[in-house]
Amino acid sequence: MSADPLAIARDLLRCRSITPAEGGALKYLERVLKDAGFDVHHLAFSEPGEDMVENLYARIGTEAPNLVFAGHTDVVPPGDEQAWTHPPFAGEADGSELYGRGAVDMKGGIACALAAVLDHLAAHGGKPAKGSITFLITGDEEGVAINGTPKLLKWAAEHGEKFDHCILGEPSNVEALGDTIKIGRRGSLNGHLIVLGRQGHVAYPERADNPIRGLVTLIAVLQAEPLDKGTAHFPPSHLEFTTVDVGNKTVNLIPGQARARFNVRFNDTHTLDSLKALLVQRTEKAAGGKIRFTFEWEPSNAPVFVIKPGPFTDMVSKAIEEVTGRKPHPSTSGGTSDARFIAAHCPVVEFGLVGQTMHAIDERVPIADLRALTTIYRKIIDRYFA
Repeated sequence: MSADPLAIARDLLRCRSITPAEGGALKYLERVLKDAGFDVHHLAFSEPGEDMVENLYARIGTEAPNLVFAGHTDVVPPGDEQAWTHPPFAGEADGSELYGRGAVDMKGGIACALAAVLDHLAAHGGKPAKGSITFLITGDEEGVAINGTPKLLKWAAEHGEKFDHCILGEPSNVEALGDTIKIGRRGSLNGHLIVLGRQGHVAYPERADNPIRGLVTLIAVLQAEPLDKGTAHFPPSHLEFTTVDVGNKTVNLIPGQARARFNVRFNDTHTLDSLKALLVQRTEKAAGGKIRFTFEWEPSNAPVFVIKPGPFTDMVSKAIEEVTGRKPHPSTSGGTSDARFIAAHCPVVEFGLVGQTMHAIDERVPIADLRALTTIYRKIIDRYFA
């Protein structure tokens, strides 16, 4: 009898695993994977003063190639639970769709991967046709992503674990299953532009230096000129200011400092260091020695990456097209994902469910999509080890 992705997804959805709570989801996966013969490690990491984050690493087989299925069981809060058609942690279906927080992002994708792997193992005497299969599941993707995949990968490297290829089951599709496969992600850089002035009375502006004037000038310059023209796999990079803060509650006081927060989504024209240097260079030119400014850079764990097309991406795309009738579009759009960490260890592609209802009230997935995605994953596994 084939493993049922709907039953697995229901069990996962009934776990209230809001970041960073484990909620029983990883314990459920640990039990199923151990029963299937996996060597399972339930690992918890934390930083001083932060909540402990639980993660799961499971492998069956000891030889190469090692095919990894990655994902996360943590979910965002459900919002107003009374507004849901079905309770967000009940795992209820209405006949054609399964409802619940995490249905598409991404407990549904994990359920499909697990069902496909269990079917493959059952067809080959309880082990991979050759090589190894690994599950790398975190409980910290929807949070700050510090105590999840990065530390899980570090632990794996310290224990001699090596990966050949990875499929991350994030909801990659836009409108219909099979329309998109993610082969990379833009980088993300956060920072503050701070202009320094001289505090004083508004009635005597000649005795002060209003930093707001300089900040407005520099913001305009930084947003006026494109950062680049885009590349073969990425659109042009762009900078957006998201806050302007002075913190001045006094009506007759010229402040001594003004600051603006910004985010840059950038392509493979840049690295984090080269992008910082470019922004400083342009700001210095605009300031002309007359505006005193500085940058504060926020820690960034979102570098740009892209997986070049090749046999692995071709195999994944062919399996998708055979099941859905759609040839997936290779994309690098969207925000960040844990693929940014995995890409430093092996080629990784993202393919999961349709993301239209992720993070929304009544997050749900068509049951037919769960079964189709399981079939796609099964084809990929069988051909990968053929």
